[in-house]
Amino acid sequence: MAVFYVVQHGEKERSAGDPGLTERGRRQAALAAERLRGAGLTGVFAGPLRRARETAEAVAAASGLEVRTDARLTERMNWDGSLPIAAFLEEWSRASRDRDFVPSVGDSSRAAGARFREFLVEHGGGDAVLAVACHGGVTVDLLRTLLGDDGVPESLLREGVPSGAVTTLRGLEVVEIASVSHLEGMESAHRP
Repeated sequence: MAVFYVVQHGEKERSAGDPGLTERGRRQAALAAERLRGAGLTGVFAGPLRRARETAEAVAAASGLEVRTDARLTERMNWDGSLPIAAFLEEWSRASRDRDFVPSVGDSSRAAGARFREFLVEHGGGDAVLAVACHGGVTVDLLRTLLGDDGVPESLLREGVPSGAVTTLRGLEVVEIASVSHLEGMESAHRP
């Protein structure tokens, strides 16, 4: 059965569209890469957004692997500037409360969780050990799909996955949620 290390992208620049990582975000990605260096990775995947790809590139470089992208790993919603930020955040909040709400930009929480689960099922056979760099919203959507809302830590539902955190799965079984032990000494960022 495959093992998945779901790596929350590092801290991103605060801008619309497809922002990259901040300097701090690059350090978080490097620390996640260091944590996974001895994990026996056989592949590294990323969502198509720049911040996920940059995080995956750090992990791949530390393990001598190439990054493959998969659109199923993209964030539930990405602020592209077409909505005022206040309207985007209201839609984000509504989509978080109501898993079936389809926002004007992006997917419902339920659809995002289902597409991430589909990725895991597709890659879950055999002895693969995969790093998957993606986003906090879609990671929480996946956890809600696999564990139900009561199985997801309240802090993740409220604040999101900390930047650089690693969630471990064995197939569809959740082993560890949002570990930040490798980031000790670095102030944690909580926005996805």
